[in-house]
Amino acid sequence: MGLLDNIVGAISGGGKDNNMMDAIGGLLGGGGIGSLVENFTKGGLGDMIGSWIGTGSNLPISAEQIQSVLGSDQVKAIAGKLGISPEEASNKLASVLPDVVDKLTPDGKIPDVGQNAGGLGDLLKGLKL
Repeated sequence: MGLLDNIVGAISGGGKDNNMMDAIGGLLGGGGIGSLVENFTKGGLGDMIGSWIGTGSNLPISAEQIQSVLGSDQVKAIAGKLGISPEEASNKLASVLPDVVDKLTPDGKIPDVGQNAGGLGDLLKGLKL
């Protein structure tokens, strides 16, 4: 079970918030935050995601940067899961992804998947999606 599966599984209830967590879970996949960091680094945005992981303030990301790093196919797939347009999906991800990564890395480092799996749902319940 991957990090995102643990996140989604720990969040109770249904609705749009769970759909967004499912979509973010798909971004993290089996590699967890590490795979997302790799994608951002390859896309030239390593410093940006590093700010989300670190303990300082989070750098903002634009919908265009989300599109660039994730690619149109992945954004379209997320949009399909959420029942919204790809543009809306990019905007939504740009607004929530920094907070999600920040909350998943409270000590400024990427946790082991098994280390925090039990508390991830509680951690994400407070996020406003």
